[in-house]
Amino acid sequence: MGFPKSFSQFREYVGKSNNKQLWEQIVNWEMEESELSKEVVIDKMDKYWEVMQKGIKEGLNPEIKSVSGLTGGDGYKLLNSEQVLSGQLSKKSMAYAMAMAELNASMGKIVATPTAGSCGILPGVLLAVQEEYSIKQREIVESIFVASVVGKIIAHKGTVAGAEGGCQAECGSASAMAAAAVTYLLGGNIEHIENSVAISIKNVMGLVCDPVAGLVEVPCIKRNGYYASTSLIAAQMALADVSSVINVDEVIDAMAEVGKMLPEELKETSMGGLANTPTAKRIEKELGGQ
Repeated sequence: MGFPKSFSQFREYVGKSNNKQLWEQIVNWEMEESELSKEVVIDKMDKYWEVMQKGIKEGLNPEIKSVSGLTGGDGYKLLNSEQVLSGQLSKKSMAYAMAMAELNASMGKIVATPTAGSCGILPGVLLAVQEEYSIKQREIVESIFVASVVGKIIAHKGTVAGAEGGCQAECGSASAMAAAAVTYLLGGNIEHIENSVAISIKNVMGLVCDPVAGLVEVPCIKRNGYYASTSLIAAQMALADVSSVINVDEVIDAMAEVGKMLPEELKETSMGGLANTPTAKRIEKELGGQ
C-alpha cells in the first residue's frame, strides 16, 4: 500500500487499520518502502533521536560559533535568560531549536527535519515537551514517526525545499511536523493532528527564503526558534478542538501554489528580502573578502 500521498488518504488507510496504533501503521509503511524489518526501522529512529538530543546539548555550548563567525551562542543566551514571557515550555523549545540550528551552522552533526535549514524545530520542541511532561523516550520516537509522515505528505503534495517554495516550505513544514508530534504526544487523534498541521502552515504561508550571504544562518537560526514556538500554538489550538476551516490537504496545496508564485529572488538566491539589505550586502562583501 505504501505511504499515503494526502491526508485524506492517510485517514482512510489508518481507518482500515484501526487495530494498530497510528505510529505502528507508519512503521509498517516504512518497512514496506525500505524493505527493512520493524526492529531496524525503530532502531534507526531511536538513533536519529539520540543524534538530535546530543546535537542540542552541543549547540548549547556558549562558545559555539559558525564557520563564518556570524552566529553562535544565542540558544544558550535564551535558555539562561531570566525572563520567561511565554512559559518555560515555549522558552525551552525556542532555545533548543536555535541551539540545534547553530550547531548546523558550525558544521556539527544534525538530522534534517525535514531540511538542514529547519533542523532545530522538531527536536527542540520534542526535547522541551519531553522534559516538561516527563515523556518516555519510546513515546518521543513514536511521535517522530508521526512527524515523518506529515513531512512526506507535504513533500509529495508540494515541497520542503526553500529553493522551490521559500522558507514556508522549510520552517513551515518543520513547524507542522512538530505540531503534529506534540498533538500526538498529548493525546490528540487524527483529526487533531490534521488541524495542527493546517494551522501551522496557514500561519507561515508566504514566508520567503532570504539567507544573508547565502549562508543558513541569518535569519534562519532565529526562525528555527520562532517557529518552534508557533508549533506549540498550533498544537494547543488543535487539542482544544479549534478546527481549520480550510482542510489540511487544501492548505498544503495553497502553500505549494504560493511557493510557485514567489519570485526567484525570494527562494534561496539571496537576491531579495533581508539578503538584499545594505547590512546584508556589507556582510556578504566582508565574507567574500575572507
